Amino acid sequence: MSTRDEPPAAQLHPDVEALLEMVAAGVESGARVPLPRLTPEQARADFDASSPLLDVAVAALPHEAALRLPMRDGERIAARLYALHRPDPAAPLPVTLALHGGGFVVGSLDSHESLWRDLAVRSGAAVLAVAYRLAPEHRFPTAFEDACDALAWIGREGRNAGLDPGRVALFGDSAGGTLAAGLALAARDTPGLPRPCLQVLAYPGLAARQDSNSYRRFGRGYLLEAETVAWFFAQYLRDEADRRDWRFAPLEAADLAGTAPALIVLPACDPLLDEGRAYGERLRAAGVSVTSRIVPGMVHEFLRMGNVVEDALVVRAEIADALAAAFRQRPAFRQPALGQQSASADA
Repeated sequence: MSTRDEPPAAQLHPDVEALLEMVAAGVESGARVPLPRLTPEQARADFDASSPLLDVAVAALPHEAALRLPMRDGERIAARLYALHRPDPAAPLPVTLALHGGGFVVGSLDSHESLWRDLAVRSGAAVLAVAYRLAPEHRFPTAFEDACDALAWIGREGRNAGLDPGRVALFGDSAGGTLAAGLALAARDTPGLPRPCLQVLAYPGLAARQDSNSYRRFGRGYLLEAETVAWFFAQYLRDEADRRDWRFAPLEAADLAGTAPALIVLPACDPLLDEGRAYGERLRAAGVSVTSRIVPGMVHEFLRMGNVVEDALVVRAEIADALAAAFRQRPAFRQPALGQQSASADA
């Protein structure tokens, strides 16, 4: 991986180009209906149904658990924990808090399950995937608050669940990347939230306005359509003022210093490319360690296209290696010896 953004290559990978031609033909024939012409419920079903066709199937891990995490408003949201090894409170596992993409409207635990399992296998760490609540039923900032409350749960209850709150990373793709970037800022400023050792942002949305050169260049015909993004945000945002809130647009944050080291993964043919590059430069200017990876020939969502293009699996392996390296740099929690526990309790 390079440590600096490289000039993007606009030429599509042949396998990705074939996929885009198939999508376009389906829309033209009427066999495929664009998301903005569906109801949110229909769009979610369509998104989940297409996911297994795009990605490789990853077998269930030896230790998977369904959880219900408490939120600040009294509700509980679904989450899934994936691990190769049984979580043990005496020697807890490092954990990646995983936030799925889907424009804050679609996406689910099911749509990204192969990706989460793959990251758990390749990194050797646990992955906690969170089903944050979706719009329009739950508008901004509910998704962000759900992500914060999931991180707070790791800090509060993680050790009892066999997870190490001292070795936490954040991973998000697309809208999940937006949430992960905002969560890294919140963790810097909020007492009690675990401080992540790495934030992995895969083709995140980061800007208040979608008016960059890459947005104009790749906003039509490269999978993520400008029309779709506008539809997503119309469902998610309460009003225009929300666009200037850093919890929606992390590029609006006044100061990025002190946030977790970042790995930013950007497809070269993605409308969101320029805002990802801009965020990386702002992080560097604030003294944050940043590794940028611009992947030639790829489009939005490519990490979940293991059945389409081999590069998806290659980059997933690189991300897992980065997670494992970040966890190795943090000391692991060890349960105090019995005598130490007694002394602490007596004190």
